[in-house]
Amino acid sequence: MAQDNGVFLITGASTGIGAATARHAVDGGYRVVLAARSEDKLRDLAAELGGDNALAVACDVTDWGDQAALFARATEAFGRVDVVFANAGFGGPRGFEKHDPEEMKAMVLTNVLGVAYTIRAAMPHVREHAGHLLLTSSLAGRRPLQGSLYSATKYAVTAMGEAARLDLNGTGARVTLIEPGMVDTPFFDNRPERALQAEDIGRAVLYALDQPPGVDVNEMLIRPVSQPG
Repeated sequence: MAQDNGVFLITGASTGIGAATARHAVDGGYRVVLAARSEDKLRDLAAELGGDNALAVACDVTDWGDQAALFARATEAFGRVDVVFANAGFGGPRGFEKHDPEEMKAMVLTNVLGVAYTIRAAMPHVREHAGHLLLTSSLAGRRPLQGSLYSATKYAVTAMGEAARLDLNGTGARVTLIEPGMVDTPFFDNRPERALQAEDIGRAVLYALDQPPGVDVNEMLIRPVSQPG
C-alpha cells in the first residue's frame, strides 16, 4: 500500500496495544516510529513492518532527553510527525500496602510524567500539521479501583487528555483518549469470559484517526461484552 497518511509515532510500541496499533497503522498507510525501552523487540517489529515503513528508537519516556531525541530522530528519518500515541505505561497490584515503594515511584513517573513529556514533545508537530494526539488511559481512569495507584495515574492521563485538547483548540489538531477495559494479559487473575485483545484497541485507534478532519473523537471507552464493571 502506498504510504500517504503521514507519520505515526507510538510510545510503548514493543508489545501489546502499541505493537498491535503499529500493525494497523502500517496497513492503513502510515509510516511508524516505534519507541520503547526494549530495543530488541522494537527492531523485530520494525523488520516485520518493513524497513521503509518503520523506525525503531529506544526511549525511556521518563527521560526528557530521550523524548526530545525520539522526535528528532522521527523528523530526521521521515521529515514530519503527524500522529502521536502516548501509550507507554504499566500496572500494579491493588492495595497500597501490596505495592513496592520503588515500583510506585516508577509507575507515577512512567504513567504520568512520561505521558506529560510525550504531550510536550508532540505539541509543535501536531499543531503544525493539524495532526492527532492519542493517550492511553483506562476504564480505571473513570472510576477509582480499591487501593489502586494505577487507577490514580490513569485519572491523571484522563485529565491531561482534556487539558491537551484545550491547549490545541483552534489549531485543527485532534485529541483522543483511549480507555480500554480488561485487555487479555497475564496481569489479571480473574479475566472475563472474553477479554479484549490488543488488536481490538488498535482498530479503535484507527477508527478515531479515520474520521473527517472536522470530527474529534475525544474519548473511547472500550470494554469486552462480559466485563461487569
